[in-house]
Amino acid sequence: MKKLMLIRHAKASQNSDYKDFERPLKSSGREDAVIMAERLNTRNIIPQVIVSSPALRAESTANIFAEHLILPKPQTDMLIYDAKRGDVLKVINNFPNEYDFIALAGHNPDMSQTIYDMTGQHKDVPTCTVALIEFDIDDWKLVSSNTGTLAYYDEP
Repeated sequence: MKKLMLIRHAKASQNSDYKDFERPLKSSGREDAVIMAERLNTRNIIPQVIVSSPALRAESTANIFAEHLILPKPQTDMLIYDAKRGDVLKVINNFPNEYDFIALAGHNPDMSQTIYDMTGQHKDVPTCTVALIEFDIDDWKLVSSNTGTLAYYDEP
């Protein structure tokens, strides 16, 4: 069984002084990320690794989750930031099979679209939302539309 945790980045600055890629988390966003990571820790929902968009707000969120869940430094994949329809699935299909539980930190509308594509469920995905999708398969390359079940969903 493979498990995918989707994490939408926490609240970020809307200040126009920043380019989109460089927008930092607001203090409330950092607080939400700590809260959500602690909830996962309490429920023992802990991925093996995190793969993140390299945009500052997503990578910062992923770093907070990694710190609180005692995980290695998150890996980044530019395709998550520049995602077009189907790109997030490409990232997932290329996950190494040595890992059965991977978290992916990214952006909306990609996170809500991925939940829908994988499970058929429409979900509103506010900042710092976490969704766990389980797949009854043993190879990430087999993940595709409607192959997953939404096993956990939480928001700050």
